[in-house]
Amino acid sequence: IRDSIEFLWPWGLFFIGLAVVAWLYLTPDMSRMTAIEPGWVALLWLRNAGLLLLVAGGLHWRLHIRKAQGKKYKFDKRWLAKNSRRFLFHDQVKDNVFWSVVSGVTIWTAFEAATLWAYASGTVASVTWNESPVYLSVLLIAAFFWSALHFEIAHRPLHWRPIYRFVHALHHKNVNTGPWSGISMHPLEHLLYFTVFLLWWVVPADPIVITLTGFFQGLSPALSHCGFQKIRIGRLWLASGTHFHTLHHQLFDINFGHVTTPTDKLFGTWFDGTDEAYEQFARRDSV
Repeated sequence: IRDSIEFLWPWGLFFIGLAVVAWLYLTPDMSRMTAIEPGWVALLWLRNAGLLLLVAGGLHWRLHIRKAQGKKYKFDKRWLAKNSRRFLFHDQVKDNVFWSVVSGVTIWTAFEAATLWAYASGTVASVTWNESPVYLSVLLIAAFFWSALHFEIAHRPLHWRPIYRFVHALHHKNVNTGPWSGISMHPLEHLLYFTVFLLWWVVPADPIVITLTGFFQGLSPALSHCGFQKIRIGRLWLASGTHFHTLHHQLFDINFGHVTTPTDKLFGTWFDGTDEAYEQFARRDSV
């Protein structure tokens, strides 16, 4: 229960507010979306890229360039890699920015644009806030848990060795993660990752729910991968990255899902980082 509350507060409320503002003021009018046209799709791409720059770029500047809180609450005491042949341009941040923007934002926008077009053109059923405010309010909350469940459904197959080697290994180069690592993925992984939008092709929703889905899927990984368990905002220390997922980046075949979902415990892949867990992990690998 505590994990679910932290999942939704304060960042869940932040992304809901951002989705409302972005839909009202930063998104082309829906009347233009009855046909797929480069103009409004490009504006959508620019909006998404700009917001990713603000969120991931802002976190990177504060935590890794300005180093505003030093290494307090930092999971890995090393800073991000430079002069490393593992990454494009021999630089972890440049590599992450490239894959996040060129592939990530493009594929995110393609799925979002296709979904908005389906609603605007009447291809799929939609619901308005005047008609069903309670239903849509529930969907706003459900969207977060759908994202967490979808992440695990899409994530586990990526660790099958042939797929991992050619696709998911690109994301896992980031053992020590930073904000730009969040959606730094192979294009094939982006294609799978952003199928989260497809739920709204069968479950009637509205454009704010669709926008929220894109923002949570595309922007929140900058927080969960920022490299810090907590970040300071003014006088407050707010939860950001999770030890749960940081351990996944370090040990690879544990903690496939989200801390709010029970599936890792069901499949025996839950790992909490205690001494006892490391001993069990070592015994398992020695078998």
